[in-house]
Amino acid sequence: MAVLEILEFPDPRLRTEAKPLARVTDTTRTLIDDMLETMYEAPGIGLAATQVNIHQRLLVMDVSDEKSEAMVFINPVISVLDEELAEYDEGCLSVPGFYETVCRPRKVMVSALNRDGEPFTLELEGLAAICLQHEVDHLNGKLFVDYISPLKRQRIRKKLEKDQRQRA
Repeated sequence: MAVLEILEFPDPRLRTEAKPLARVTDTTRTLIDDMLETMYEAPGIGLAATQVNIHQRLLVMDVSDEKSEAMVFINPVISVLDEELAEYDEGCLSVPGFYETVCRPRKVMVSALNRDGEPFTLELEGLAAICLQHEVDHLNGKLFVDYISPLKRQRIRKKLEKDQRQRA
């Protein structure tokens, strides 16, 4: 397994829309393992393939306190089950150090393939539902900063660009 490089906002590759996987292979499973290792190392609770510059509809997440309940979603499709919105202070491995309040549906259903390519459907609510929607946004080329004001987004962008220049 390997820890992968996580792209940071405003990297334009984060805006790439991911393509569906035609089939799950050993290469896909290796990528899943690498993404899980990267997510846990970061540390985070979710990671979309887009964030590691792989533009396939694949994401991993683990919202358990013990970090022992990894979930894999290949070609996820979300349906909203409850229109009631939940506010959550979201952060992102691609927008390090920033948290902003985002409103999203509280309860969703997802249909996807697991790491073996088998289809499943799952109802999620609370943090798991929020995290899944956040990661699917990545697959669609969207970031949580797109939900906040342009002024706040620009401030975050400038700060991250400065940090990136200092590291280079």
